[in-house]
Amino acid sequence: MAHTQQVTKERTDVNHLSPPKAKIALFRSLFRGRDDVYPRRYESRKTGKAGYSPVCGNEWLRGVCEKPRIKCADCPHQRFLPITDEVIRWHLSGQDDNSRDFVMGVYPMLLDESCFFLAADFDKTTWLEDAKAFLETCDRLHIPAALERSRSGNGGHIWMFFGEPIPANLARKLGAHVLTETMERRPDVGLDSYDRFFPNQDTMPQAGFGNLIALPLQKRPRDLGNSVFLDEQLEPHEDQWSFLSSIRKMSRGEVEEVVRHAEAKGHVVGVRFAPVEEEDTNLPWAMPSSRHVAGRPIIGHCRSAWN
Repeated sequence: MAHTQQVTKERTDVNHLSPPKAKIALFRSLFRGRDDVYPRRYESRKTGKAGYSPVCGNEWLRGVCEKPRIKCADCPHQRFLPITDEVIRWHLSGQDDNSRDFVMGVYPMLLDESCFFLAADFDKTTWLEDAKAFLETCDRLHIPAALERSRSGNGGHIWMFFGEPIPANLARKLGAHVLTETMERRPDVGLDSYDRFFPNQDTMPQAGFGNLIALPLQKRPRDLGNSVFLDEQLEPHEDQWSFLSSIRKMSRGEVEEVVRHAEAKGHVVGVRFAPVEEEDTNLPWAMPSSRHVAGRPIIGHCRSAWN
């Protein structure tokens, strides 16, 4: 598997020894979604249930916040908090300024229905084999891609980044082309572990945010070798920041060219959308990022990504 061969460096000044400011700037330049609102992971002390909730300055404020009766997206008192450098610092360090555990996600689709990245989600027992096949196709098509092992260690995300916001439907067509090519190369195997793309829609759901995806380099999972990016031997890159610095972003023109050729050959098939109940729910804050079930973590050596 040689999926890093097509990646060219945009920066060489960020590595594990770089100051936090440089790491935060690099992180924000890659994992860009809506910056006017973001979801935070929570775990119920009573039930142990975990999910994500959009962070609001009025959350649980008596006489103002009425969830779960009123959805966050429909609340007339919503005061969503924006993503800042400090919020990214909390995510990478694993704690907010009140020493509470902190993990954040991002809503990939912007208000104009464009996106800065496409991520393919893989789970089930065959996720690693399927993700490798997907990456091999990316390499064949000269599409830069990076594999992240999920926080549970039982799945993965393959990320493709864009140098400018491109229409979500164009990004999803790019992903659909890679899926089609991968399945044609291994028709007897299929891609059973493929779950969905992020963004998961071509258009913004009415009165909603679209699907969220959990951001990588989460502190606690990272210490166990999860929520990190893997090399060709499927081991965590020794220096996560140096690897992230090496990732090349595709231009809109490049994506359009790939999709145009693919459509001419009929190599863009439809892909799964989130069921209606996943988007139109009375509990949007209770949705896990990728519907993964937490499992036994995969232990792996990884240099600390946040010093």
